[in-house]
Amino acid sequence: MIIDYLENLHYYAFQPHLLQAFSFLQQPELFAIPDGKYEIDGLRIFALVNSYETVLPELEFMESHLKYIDIHYVVSGQELIGHGFLHQQPQQKQVDVVNDCITYTSYPSFYSKLEAGMFGVFFPNDMHMPGIQNDKKFFVKKIVLKVALSNTTI
Repeated sequence: MIIDYLENLHYYAFQPHLLQAFSFLQQPELFAIPDGKYEIDGLRIFALVNSYETVLPELEFMESHLKYIDIHYVVSGQELIGHGFLHQQPQQKQVDVVNDCITYTSYPSFYSKLEAGMFGVFFPNDMHMPGIQNDKKFFVKKIVLKVALSNTTI
């Protein structure tokens, strides 16, 4: 996993398909993009734009993915994202192959705060729990870029 500010993107030697996804975040008017799904490269790379209010961790589940890398970018607001690692062998709650989502019964080992302008990259071995409130609820506008693993057939 990687957590940083978008302004530091140039420090990373990302693969071309990840850079293609990040290019979506270079648009000048991210605040104005309506909620919804936006194809960047068909099903290989797409963006999910969501607006929501953060919640307590008891109302969410840890998740991971099989086919996609997640890039979470906070346009406005702030949230905590819980983390865990699959090598700790957590108990699975549900496997949804169609929507590429595995949920778990475990709680995060630690949290990171993402605020406006920050991104987090979560690989398939990184369990994560987004949308968590810090000391109070926040309204968040966030873009989740879904980038298919290079060895995955979509």
